Amino acid sequence: MKTIDEIASVIVDSSFKVHQELGPGLLESAYEACLTHELTKRGHRVERQLEQPVHYDGITIDVGYRIDLLVDDSIIIELKSIEKIIPIHQAQLMTYLKLSKKTVGFLINFNTTYFKSAIKRIAIDYQGS
Repeated sequence: MKTIDEIASVIVDSSFKVHQELGPGLLESAYEACLTHELTKRGHRVERQLEQPVHYDGITIDVGYRIDLLVDDSIIIELKSIEKIIPIHQAQLMTYLKLSKKTVGFLINFNTTYFKSAIKRIAIDYQGS
């Protein structure tokens, strides 16, 4: 079984390859499909558009939240294809991490010419109840 850091390294490399091949300007769904293919090709299990319910007051509520990609049941990837990442996008990923009880995620914006500045790793110390 691969470590979180090993999986994360493959995610970064695969994302860079997808961006290098496609460039900016496509819809998020195109990057999602291509990144899924690239990660699967490299031996990782990837789930797309995974439902993420909210657990509140002892009940589970399906309110339509979806995790873009979940890699090896360990790392969440939140994809964007927008002009600029703003703080609410990071907060969204942190909320998905908390709701899913995962500790590591990536926020990736493919709509940029300089990819290195468009990928952000986020880790939380989940102390769930």
